[in-house]
Amino acid sequence: MNWRAVRRVRAVLSATVVVCAVTAVLPGAASAEPMTVAGVASDSGAGVERISVATDGTQGDGDSAGATITSDGRRIAFSSSAKNLTPANPGTGERVFVRDQRTSQTTLMSTLTSPIQRPVISGDGQYVALWGLLFRDTKTFLSQVSSGSTIGINCPGLSCSQPSLSADGRYIAQAATFNRPPSRQRIEVRDWRTDTTQTVAEFGHTVSARPSISGDGRFVAYQDGQAEDVFVWDRTDGASAGPIEGSSKAATLVQLSKDGRKVVYLSGSDTYVHDVSSGTDQLVPNVRGVAIDPTGRYLLYAPHDTSGPSLTLRDLETGTDEIVSYQPASAGTDAVSVGGRDVVFQSTADDIVPGDTNGRSDVFLRRFY
Repeated sequence: MNWRAVRRVRAVLSATVVVCAVTAVLPGAASAEPMTVAGVASDSGAGVERISVATDGTQGDGDSAGATITSDGRRIAFSSSAKNLTPANPGTGERVFVRDQRTSQTTLMSTLTSPIQRPVISGDGQYVALWGLLFRDTKTFLSQVSSGSTIGINCPGLSCSQPSLSADGRYIAQAATFNRPPSRQRIEVRDWRTDTTQTVAEFGHTVSARPSISGDGRFVAYQDGQAEDVFVWDRTDGASAGPIEGSSKAATLVQLSKDGRKVVYLSGSDTYVHDVSSGTDQLVPNVRGVAIDPTGRYLLYAPHDTSGPSLTLRDLETGTDEIVSYQPASAGTDAVSVGGRDVVFQSTADDIVPGDTNGRSDVFLRRFY
């Protein structure tokens, strides 16, 4: 069955319902009721597979989480404490792996055994950035997927964290923290090929500032945690615009779409999708936005109502929803491939795929077509 066609048909049906009848309102907008069709991805059948497995399919013997996916959905990076995902190099502690969906290969990307935060894979799948503890400070590292070689990214502060990668992995946006008096923090973009750094913004505090970079490295959306404001910086002129949410409300950054056109942010109990060119916002009420696909059309969100699905994918143009998981699950930024085809998430549920007996948190991929 052609699932692209199914999605188009669902969009048309939804639009017809909006015009011809009174609609039922789901969180944030009128939405089509999810279809139950044989062969469509469901939590117990086709369309969902476990990613945190060894090349031979052996389930991990540790917790896996923090997955990010390439734009084409081919490669997924994730962190795991499992020792058996790469039998030739079992190791210990938290490490980073890449799963190639085309070759079914699971490759070790990092041999660091200290706690590692969520990795980020470049849109083309060639590089993985991660941040973890090195001695007493947090540093950013970049690994090349093909060779496995790791580059330590120069960090001017005592700690660098929250990396965000351009599509080709050349530009790394990160938060650098200087803990020695006077304590301060700045957002910067590192071009590791030319060994140059641009300062995006600098704050006189160390409260939760983090960036999200566009695919071409031109735009950086960033959060000032103390002011609770979100801004967008343009590398062509070095200027920042914002706060994009206006002066009357607080905001928390979720993600900038890779095309640089949409910024997802949270304010109160609602999610907003900001159009950079027009300056307008699309409201998705009473949900927590989690990620947006590279084109800015598909929003992954978690409803505040815990009695229904835990993760849902919304087509922002048609207002239709696709259920990602009914079981308890979570996800982070860069979790959706182009066109909303693939979504990666993590869950401790043991009934998402058959044979899940490890009693651990696993990483899963849901494919819609």
